[in-house]
Amino acid sequence: MPPFTPARRRGAEILDDPATPPAVRERSQRDVVRSNTLLGGARAYRLAVRRAMPAGSGCTLLDVGAGLADLPARVAADARSAGGSVTTIAADRVEGLLRAGRARADHAVCADALALPFRDGGADIVACSQLLHHFERADAVRLVREMHRVARRAVVVSDLRRSWIAAAGFWLVSFPLRFHRVTRHDGALSVLRGFTAPELAGIVRDATGAAPDVRRHFGFRLTATVTRA
Repeated sequence: MPPFTPARRRGAEILDDPATPPAVRERSQRDVVRSNTLLGGARAYRLAVRRAMPAGSGCTLLDVGAGLADLPARVAADARSAGGSVTTIAADRVEGLLRAGRARADHAVCADALALPFRDGGADIVACSQLLHHFERADAVRLVREMHRVARRAVVVSDLRRSWIAAAGFWLVSFPLRFHRVTRHDGALSVLRGFTAPELAGIVRDATGAAPDVRRHFGFRLTATVTRA
């Protein structure tokens, strides 16, 4: 185990509880959008998805566990700036979040990540960000396997690199950034439920049968990409 890397935690995040009030859930997700912007999540996701995108226009991007759909919206904006286009599909099990973020995606689908309601090869790229750490290993493999089924071109998994330093850093910056107490609790715990690079590679390899391209990014982020021939 690398220095400053704790054993992976099992704890329960407040936002994983279906009884969490919708207003608290949306407020915390808005904190996640800010965190993605300031602490590296958006950059890691965008870089990985852009590397996986085919040349030209007409690419479809399915984001699983999209929340407020800020990340697929950023990819679409990047494509427009480069003279291309991306059709974005936001999938999440929480209907209220999809409604709140509906304007950011071309399509929105309420769906279980472990049983995506899409045909085989139904989207060019299937991606998720900070979703995989919510699952125990067996279900994490199931999730990536389901993403791989739907992906025509590539699967992109973006998540957190587990570290005491990252957990403590998030806790400290959450105060000046005025994050909700739920965000503070869940964010620090999320880091401790994150992965090392070999752990993430192993999950993706077991799910897809292929060795992923795993990269470390600023802000203790990891991405793993599997591209189909």
